[in-house]
Amino acid sequence: MQDTLQEIGPDSKPLTIFEEWMASAKATPGIREPTAVNVATVASDGEVHSRVVLCKKWSEEGFVFYSNYRSRKGLDLAAHAQTALLFYFDPLFRQIKISGKAEKTSRQDSENYWRSRPRESQLSQYISNQSAPVDSRQELEDQWHAAEQKFTGRDIPCPEHWGGYLIRPRTIEFWIGRPNRLHDTFEFEKDQAGWTFRRLSP
Repeated sequence: MQDTLQEIGPDSKPLTIFEEWMASAKATPGIREPTAVNVATVASDGEVHSRVVLCKKWSEEGFVFYSNYRSRKGLDLAAHAQTALLFYFDPLFRQIKISGKAEKTSRQDSENYWRSRPRESQLSQYISNQSAPVDSRQELEDQWHAAEQKFTGRDIPCPEHWGGYLIRPRTIEFWIGRPNRLHDTFEFEKDQAGWTFRRLSP
C-alpha cells in the first residue's frame, strides 16, 4: 500500500509519525493487535531472545510494556538494558524499528496499570512464574482457581516482581514498503540536542 501520510523529513517529529501510523493501523481491518510489538533482548551469555508483547503507552519519554521481572526478558534486560522493538503493520506495508535502553517504570505506574487490568488477567499474572518450566496445563488451572478462591471479595495485589518497562529510544526508523522493492526508510537518531534525521537506502 502506498503511503498517504505527510512526507517524512528533517522537520518531522518521530512521535507524531508514530501516532499517525498507529491510528492508521487501528483503523485498518486485518490488524488484530496494532500495539503488538516484537521485543529483542540479549541474555548474559550473549544469546538473543525475541518475543511479542503489547505496547501499552507511549510519549516523548519512550514506549512502555508490562511484564514479569523474573521472566526471560526480565532477566535479559537486567543483564543488558539495550533492546530493540519492531512494529509491523502488514496490510499497510509499514514497519517501525526502535532501539534504546530499558528501565523499570515507577512502582506507582505499575500498580496503576495493574488496577486497570481485567481481574482474570490479574489472577493469571499473580500465579505466573513466567518462563519457568511447568508440568501441565492442569497445574496452571489449579493454581489459577486456588488464587481465585483466595482473593474472593478482595483486590488482587500487584506482585513486586511484576511491572512496567520504559524503552527510551536512541533511534526510531520508519519503513514504507514499495511494490518495486525500492522502499522508503527514514531514521531519526536522538542526541543531547534532540533528533537528527536521514533517509536510508532500501
